[in-house]
Amino acid sequence: MIKKFFFIASLVFCMVIPAMAEEDEDKVDLKPKVHGTIRGKYEYQTEEGEGRFQVRNARVSLDGDLTKVVSYKVEIDLSDEGQIKMLDTYARLKPVRGLDFTIGQMRAPFTIDAHRSPHLQYFANRSFIAKQVGNVRDVGASLGYSFNVGFPIKLEAGMFNGSGLTNQKDFWTNNINFSAKAQFFFPRGFNLTLSTQKIKPDDVSVMMYDAGAYYHAHGWHVETEYLYKHYADGAFKAVHALDAFVSYDIPLRKSFFTKISPLIRYDYMSDHSDGKRYLDGEENTDGGLIINDYQRSRITGGLTFSLSLPFVADIRLNYEKYFYRDGAIAKPSERDKLVVEFMTRF
Repeated sequence: MIKKFFFIASLVFCMVIPAMAEEDEDKVDLKPKVHGTIRGKYEYQTEEGEGRFQVRNARVSLDGDLTKVVSYKVEIDLSDEGQIKMLDTYARLKPVRGLDFTIGQMRAPFTIDAHRSPHLQYFANRSFIAKQVGNVRDVGASLGYSFNVGFPIKLEAGMFNGSGLTNQKDFWTNNINFSAKAQFFFPRGFNLTLSTQKIKPDDVSVMMYDAGAYYHAHGWHVETEYLYKHYADGAFKAVHALDAFVSYDIPLRKSFFTKISPLIRYDYMSDHSDGKRYLDGEENTDGGLIINDYQRSRITGGLTFSLSLPFVADIRLNYEKYFYRDGAIAKPSERDKLVVEFMTRF
């Protein structure tokens, strides 16, 4: 598989040379584009009677084109739950129409909800699939190809270190993680997304399989997604995760808001391990896999008030109700809560 990937990558570079020779005749807008997302929120845990203010994200990104076939992106989050994190940092080649080759740091092509940027989320807090089970950003290379067979299809595949975002300098491995994703954009607003991913956070390989579909038209967004996570050699019981939600946009005229969107979500996750070994609560290679997230389900209901175009300036009002299995231990931030969030995108 590795040989095939690099063979395709070599072909991509070969196609770049004639394409770059022709592009001198065409003007390219070299101005970098600056984007940002700010999410500030207040959460109140109803059972504990405690609340907090939080800057969930303060992302800034810079992207643009250098030539017709070369583009780039750099993105940093100045406050990801209070921490500074370098996120997307990559260069991209587009040698022919529909084909792109990307190398650098990026989110692995996997799932629907985990791949959404913060400003594109429908709810103030991410689903279990997006936050705990299928959230992977890594360093590597990917190929993407889009084409049309009467409806658009987008295929993506990548290979990644498995080192995460911070462990790159002295990281060497004979194990390569991979990810693959296929999106089918059917007529009338229907979408089907299938993806798979292999990771190895420690000494145990983990395979994940995801299938999701949505309908987006006439003000409606109806989506469901299922993820299955399997640990090699029976190191941990397989994880099942589900995310399903409905949102409906109600346009408003002569109002402070452009629209209001009532929405409701159900998500579920069985006992989950992050794939790393622990001993006495600390990461340790002498230990074993443990439950990092206990089985639970959650119902989230709310309203989104949009002040501008969709996903540009939104006020999200959510209430989350958790249901834990017997014996489960709830994390401090994973309890019944009321959330008020103001998101703005520039």
